[in-house]
Amino acid sequence: MPWVVLIISGVLEAVWATALGRSEGLSKPVPTTVFAAALLASMGGLAYAMRDLPTGTAYAVWVGVGASLTVIYGMATGAETASVAKMLLIAGLVGCIIGLKLVSDGGH
Repeated sequence: MPWVVLIISGVLEAVWATALGRSEGLSKPVPTTVFAAALLASMGGLAYAMRDLPTGTAYAVWVGVGASLTVIYGMATGAETASVAKMLLIAGLVGCIIGLKLVSDGGH
């Protein structure tokens, strides 16, 4: 269960990062509200997962999932340019996230 919560929390990290970017310095109410709600849920999930998973592994997976999805979303919406190099780097990041899961000894 900690791994499921951690992955969901990583997805929520991408949500809050994207909402923060759209909030124009926290001046737009809807993106600011989405940012705050997703941030709280994401951090809460990370904290929950860290009860069973090693801190370094949990944090690296959380950041990796959030960063990967944020870049992918940006490329999909045209807010960020897509390139083969970026896709290969994201694939490498996802591979590292999977690798951390495979070698982890906590939170089966």
